[in-house]
Amino acid sequence: MDTDKIPRLSRLTAILLKLQSKARVSVKELASHFAVSTRTIYRDLAALEEAGVPLSIEEGKGYSLVEGYRLPPVMFTESEANALIIAKKMMDKTTDASLISALASAVDKIKSVLEHSNKEKVNFLADRVIVGKNWNSERRSSFLSDIQTALTNYRVLTIEYKKENDAQTSLRQVEPFAIYHNTLDKWVLIAWCRLRKDFRNFRLDRIVNLRQLEESFSPHEMTLEEYVEAQRIKHAKKPVT
Repeated sequence: MDTDKIPRLSRLTAILLKLQSKARVSVKELASHFAVSTRTIYRDLAALEEAGVPLSIEEGKGYSLVEGYRLPPVMFTESEANALIIAKKMMDKTTDASLISALASAVDKIKSVLEHSNKEKVNFLADRVIVGKNWNSERRSSFLSDIQTALTNYRVLTIEYKKENDAQTSLRQVEPFAIYHNTLDKWVLIAWCRLRKDFRNFRLDRIVNLRQLEESFSPHEMTLEEYVEAQRIKHAKKPVT
């Protein structure tokens, strides 16, 4: 066997996985990720095309796999499978039931493609790992999966929201912008509130009801990095009391 070809074969496989996992990938991004020149990446992409992989290119944006093309099922190494089991264990302590259900389903699909010996090992590992917090398996929301779908598809949400120490709820139409997990172990939706005409934070455990509308909205021009910086400046200006 020509051992000089092994690194390239591994890189070609990794490039294929990158192409399948993203809408498009730039040559510069691939070159940086694999620590090779852009010329090398162009040669690799040409080799994939010669091998029958259908690629499309969008000028100024990058390469992608032609719609409908799928790779054979991915085989996971023992270390990769173990990492996913640990990720699931860590997520089991979250307070959103919908996320736990979706991840459990994904992990079951991953286990289905493992070799028998690795299945036994990951199940053994799952039985021997404990992640602290939320010992009572308390679930305070079940909306995260619906919010994720609305966020990625630019769909408007109607939420019934209850503020802290407030007996009444308010009805809001919001445009999902981002999701974060705060230091209090709470999931929070950042969204443009049409009622307040500004970005607002909504804790998922205070959302009483949620409904995704057929209406879509235009993507917000502000990036998440710009939003975070604006919040940092805003809070830095607040006087210390």
